[in-house]
Amino acid sequence: MKSYATVDDFINAHSERKRELNILRNLLLETELEEAIKWGAPVYTINNKNVVGLGAFKTYVGLWFFQGALLKDKNNVLINAQDGKTVAMRQWRFESLDDIDKKLVNSYVLEAIDNQKQGKGIKPVKNKPLIIPGELAEVFDKNKDLKLSFEKFGLSKKREFAEYIATAKQERTKIKRLEKIIPMIENGIGLNDKYR
Repeated sequence: MKSYATVDDFINAHSERKRELNILRNLLLETELEEAIKWGAPVYTINNKNVVGLGAFKTYVGLWFFQGALLKDKNNVLINAQDGKTVAMRQWRFESLDDIDKKLVNSYVLEAIDNQKQGKGIKPVKNKPLIIPGELAEVFDKNKDLKLSFEKFGLSKKREFAEYIATAKQERTKIKRLEKIIPMIENGIGLNDKYR
């Protein structure tokens, strides 16, 4: 995914969805949320806590509610776009300008802000077991130095590498991901270090 320095850069790069993105952005800016770029995309925060993110794809634009699982969602518009990977985050997709009901979007955003102010949140599961996928285990069996380098990482970084391989659906994707992480492990670089 491409990284952007400003929200304007992000919106301009998605010219086919510019109108939808600007409408959603303006709705978010009408609240007390502060606009930022995190992970190369627009994120809206309160008291430095992530509340909602803005995304754009080929067929839709979306809002990500970081604690969306806590929203009432009476209109059943939210989905878990990363089922099995995230517990709290929920996404709302808009395929066209007509899908954006400003009043309804505003009610969800205000509820998310209120939840954040109250300190409501679903905490990530701690102490999940480290499960090394077979493909990564095979590489470690063949390369003991790589395994020793891997063992130097903390548990959370080991999990990130393992889940990165395990979540690939196709074999060729697993191979590509292995090719990417081997030099990172050898050089002591965590998978998500550049985002920290």
